[in-house]
Amino acid sequence: MKGLEDVISVTILHPIWRLTKEGSDDEQRGWVFGDPTGDEFVNIAGRGGPFSSDFPGSEQDPFFNSFSIRDIYEKAGDMAGKYTVPLLWDKKEQTIVNNESSDIAYMLNSSFNEFSKMPSLDLYTEEDSEKLNDVIEWISPLMIHGVYRCGFAKKQAAYEKAVAELTDAFDQADSILQEQRFLTGGTLTDADIRLFVSLFRFDEIYSVYFRANSRLVTLTPSLLNYCRDIYQMEGVAQTCSMEHCKAHFFCSHAEWNKFSIIPKGLDFLRLLNQPHDRNEMVGAGEFEI
Repeated sequence: MKGLEDVISVTILHPIWRLTKEGSDDEQRGWVFGDPTGDEFVNIAGRGGPFSSDFPGSEQDPFFNSFSIRDIYEKAGDMAGKYTVPLLWDKKEQTIVNNESSDIAYMLNSSFNEFSKMPSLDLYTEEDSEKLNDVIEWISPLMIHGVYRCGFAKKQAAYEKAVAELTDAFDQADSILQEQRFLTGGTLTDADIRLFVSLFRFDEIYSVYFRANSRLVTLTPSLLNYCRDIYQMEGVAQTCSMEHCKAHFFCSHAEWNKFSIIPKGLDFLRLLNQPHDRNEMVGAGEFEI
């Protein structure tokens, strides 16, 4: 969206987790690179698959020919925490800049504006900062940690609490977005990007895998059209792979889905490509991309 693709390269990993040190007793599993010459593999339980090592859209490590993202962390001398993505890598210094998605998004918003094709796009405008913080606070149960609490609940009471909070946030987003184009008004902000990526996966993955099924985006006109609005903005659709999202969630955790069966779903991408009228809402003219 910032038009930085010519100066900041992106490497897409294989969506299905594997053991990061194959052939050893190390049981750590996580993100690996695509490998067009690699063998097929099965899930951790040995029951799901086989999967191609060259998953469509995944790529090889362009710098070190590493097998896993863990190898990249180890090259940077960082072996204290989890080997997570996204990861912002400094090609010159050969080290990790940051691995926290919120921090990276904040950096990309303004730190590289001299190279950006869209320097005027500002997702953290000062005039909206207070509203932005308020929105992120109340909407957090609807974003990633809220649905995870539903999925990871080990007692009915814990699940009921988590799904109730998620449902309240879902309904509040629905109510607000019936009246205005974006969460803080007529301007796209970081909160909208965070909400969109959660809603993108909601019906096809979270409602099934994490039992977050008290609401559906496809049955909520305001949120479905909101997702269409953002998805159809320049630079967004090509970063959204439902195939990768579903393969990751349904095939990476054999303890929850031992045969790695991927549900068919409702073809949410088809719905996202349909027309919307969000740009005709009151105040919508304040924002263009």
